[in-house]
Amino acid sequence: MQAPRFTATPSFYNDLRRRVNQYFTEVNSTPTGNWQLYSKAIFLIVAHVAIYVTLVFFTPVWWISLPLCAILGLLTAGIGFNIMHDGGHGSFSKSKALNRAAAFSLNILGGSDFMWNIKHNVIHHSFTNVDGVDDDIDVNPFLRMCRTQTYRWFHRFQHVYFVILYAVMYLFWMFFLDYKKYFRGYIGVVEITHMKPVQHIIFWGSKFFSYFLFLILPILVVGFVPTLIGFGVFVTVTGFVISIIFQLAHTVEHTDFPIPAEDGKIENEWAIHQVQTTANFATRNKLVTWFCGGLNFQIEHHLFPKVSHIHYPAISRIVREACQEYGIQYIEFPRVTSAVASHYRLLRNLGRA
Repeated sequence: MQAPRFTATPSFYNDLRRRVNQYFTEVNSTPTGNWQLYSKAIFLIVAHVAIYVTLVFFTPVWWISLPLCAILGLLTAGIGFNIMHDGGHGSFSKSKALNRAAAFSLNILGGSDFMWNIKHNVIHHSFTNVDGVDDDIDVNPFLRMCRTQTYRWFHRFQHVYFVILYAVMYLFWMFFLDYKKYFRGYIGVVEITHMKPVQHIIFWGSKFFSYFLFLILPILVVGFVPTLIGFGVFVTVTGFVISIIFQLAHTVEHTDFPIPAEDGKIENEWAIHQVQTTANFATRNKLVTWFCGGLNFQIEHHLFPKVSHIHYPAISRIVREACQEYGIQYIEFPRVTSAVASHYRLLRNLGRA
């Protein structure tokens, strides 16, 4: 399948962008991060390093170590949501070097910012929820995420076993998915081209460093079995939290899964497509917003990925008002639990033949 094309005139987006730009002018602010983001980033990094050092070099008794491993998983997800994600979109700072460093945190934590940029920034943000193109909804054959995907008999249980799949997703990502993309040379329908020699070195070097950091060194210091148990808790928490937060933004009830025409055209405006395929959740919960890096304001993020998440609560009022004026449904769930329930119901309904 080729990448689709949006054919409608971007009148909604042009008007919305004008309003958002006017907002930043009125408040005399830049769209990138500020002290609120940087203080949060420092806290997350310091806490992550402190807990890691405590677990590896000052290993407490097991009933303290296991909760610390779980907290380490939460902090890893928090770094991904708040630092890596903004850095990868170039919204962490006005400094390109600082954005690059923020994005590179993914490499230290076991991923690849090069692969992420293509998978997330290029594909997912352009063709959200388009089956056959958006790699984020391609969990074949384990999960059926939309009506156009092939039905298999075991999908009738997917609303039960999805919890296990999400829990192992980070482990799968660290040890399989990036390598699959690397050797296949494609992410979905997009070919991986122009990978420079230094990018190959960074890919393999950072993979080895993350394995050394989270497996080899702990095994040498703490031992094989304790490391295996602690690592299992760590990756389970990280994987489930990252997976569920990203899924709540797009694979819930009321979001659209557009089907391009045979010539690859989508008869819609790109910005309207983003609103119709995306959902917000728990936007009034300050703790959720703080931890998720504004990913609960997913509509605003998809419309303005170059804007740091710390500005999403403010510009969400502008986006909501514009959607109301243009007659576009603005999908939002009031709580995390209601969004999870909607995701559960969607999986259950898609699991019925």
